[in-house]
Amino acid sequence: MKLATYKDGSRDGQLVVVSRDLSTAHYATGIADRLQQALDDWGFISPQLQDLYDALNHGKPHHAFAFDAKQCMAPLPRAYQWADGSAFINHVELVRAARKSEVPATFYTDPLMYQGGSDDFLGANDDVPVPKEGYGIDFEAEVAVITGDVKMMSTPEQALDGIRLVMLPNDVSLRNLIPDELAKGFGFFQSKPATAFSPVAVTLDELGESWDKG
Repeated sequence: MKLATYKDGSRDGQLVVVSRDLSTAHYATGIADRLQQALDDWGFISPQLQDLYDALNHGKPHHAFAFDAKQCMAPLPRAYQWADGSAFINHVELVRAARKSEVPATFYTDPLMYQGGSDDFLGANDDVPVPKEGYGIDFEAEVAVITGDVKMMSTPEQALDGIRLVMLPNDVSLRNLIPDELAKGFGFFQSKPATAFSPVAVTLDELGESWDKG
């Protein structure tokens, strides 16, 4: 199924179910008001959302409306955690070379990862506020997953079982701030502004054969 969050003036928005062809949507009112609410009780709530999704795809709900991606916040407007990893080797090598920094030897077996800001995600059509163009604005497309609870020391297989939804982020970096910030030895802070996300998040079955063990 495909889920989105419509703007309603609140920080967490209103959960909507979106048809497979992205043409229509239906508020999930009565099932879950917010995506986080659905994630907190996924085993109970997701089947109800799936039923609404199936009905929407068959044109049955009376209160369906035309889906407008411009009205979307990030599918999950704020989260308990946002962990961003770099496993695309060519990209990492190019970025490191640009700032005259070596790729850590451990990178090829232990990918880079940092904890980013998860308090204010942006919608796909929202402006990305940056104080100065001179900060070196850069952006890159990524793939993100929303998980349920993943226990400490989980195996890769257990971690995969925790995946609930997939979405696309537009990860923004301020390249001219990164070198001095990393030189402090304490990671990103000011050099990584808010991340924007695709209008919808989808369950793994929507990806078909394109999803292969993560």
